[in-house]
Amino acid sequence: QVQLVESGGGLVQAGGSLRLSCAATGRTFSSYAMGWFRQAPGKDREFVAAINWRGALTHYGDSVKGRFTISRDNAKNTVYLQMNSLKPEDTAVYYCAATGSSWFQVTTRSASYYWGQGTQVTVSS
Repeated sequence: QVQLVESGGGLVQAGGSLRLSCAATGRTFSSYAMGWFRQAPGKDREFVAAINWRGALTHYGDSVKGRFTISRDNAKNTVYLQMNSLKPEDTAVYYCAATGSSWFQVTTRSASYYWGQGTQVTVSS
């Protein structure tokens, strides 16, 4: 099992940038694919991005393609989400997630995840 703690959220103006970090505990971090999800008030949780265990494969939700970048550093047990050109509709609680499911399951949104507690991102217009 893995425990996840997100950081880096905050308030930013539209067009600005933020970088979220997710620190994982556990010796098997490098064996997990990692993902970011978000949930805005009154909306379902939405897939944002995922990265495979080696960092060689990435997958993004349509609403963030070209603006967000996911990366990981297995030596630091950390996954990152660089968010550029932020929009007010990006406002949400962002959750880090880890999965031992296959990459196919990740990309077909059928993976099961361990979850962090979330960090708030607010984008003002």
